[in-house]
Amino acid sequence: MATNENRTALVTGASRGIGASIAERLAADGFNVIVNYAGSEAAAHQIVEKIEAAGDKAIATQADVSDAVAVKRMFDSAETAFGGIDILVNNAGILKLAPIADSDDALFDTQVAINFKGTFNLLREAANRLRDGGAIVNLSTSVVGLKLETYGVYAATKAAVETMTGIMAKELRGRSITVNTVAPGPTATQLFLDGKPQEVVDRMSKMSPLERLGTPQDIANVVAFLAGPDAAWVNGQTLRANGGVI
Repeated sequence: MATNENRTALVTGASRGIGASIAERLAADGFNVIVNYAGSEAAAHQIVEKIEAAGDKAIATQADVSDAVAVKRMFDSAETAFGGIDILVNNAGILKLAPIADSDDALFDTQVAINFKGTFNLLREAANRLRDGGAIVNLSTSVVGLKLETYGVYAATKAAVETMTGIMAKELRGRSITVNTVAPGPTATQLFLDGKPQEVVDRMSKMSPLERLGTPQDIANVVAFLAGPDAAWVNGQTLRANGGVI
C-alpha cells in the first residue's frame, strides 16, 4: 500500500507462528519489516527470504526482549537499516502451564521476564524512539477474560500488558501514536498444538461459535488493521480476536 511506503515495522518473536504471519502481512502491506528472533536464526532468515521473494523489504535482528541493552541495540540496527521505526508489534512471548499451587519459580520468572518485562522494555524504548504518527500493537490473550485453569501466571503477565497499553496510549498524547492490544483466543500454531491430545484440540475448536481454531493469519489481519491508517481512531483498546469464545 502506498500509504505505508518508507514506513518500518518491528515485530518481536517473528520467526514462527503468529509473529511470522504478522511480519509477512505487514510486509505485504508495504512496510519495511524487522523480523526479531531470540534463538531461531534460521527460521527468521527464512521469513526474511519469503518476504524478499515477494518483492518486499525485511531484515532479521536477534535480541532477547528481556534484555534492555539488546532491545536498544535492535532499535539502533533498525534505524541504521531503515531510518527509524513507525510500528512496534510486541508479539514475543512464552507459555508455561501449571496450577498456581504447582508453579515453580522458574515458570514464574521466565514468563514475567519475557511476557511482562520484555514488553515493558520495548514499550519504554518505543516511547522515546518511535516516530510520530506510528502505532504500537501488543499481544495478550483471551484467557485474561476466560480465566482458564493452569494459565494463572501466563494470563497475569498478559493482564499487565493490557494495563500498560491503556496507560501508554495516554502517555503518548500529542504524538499521534496509537497503542492497542490484540488478545487472541485458541490459535492453531505449533506452540499451541504441540503436546495436546486431539480430543483437547477438538474441544477447544468448538469453544467458538464459529467452531474452529483461529489461524495465525486471522490474528495478523487484526494486527494489520491496528497498524494501518484505518485504525487511526482506535486507541488504548484491547481487541479480543477469538471467534466469540468470550
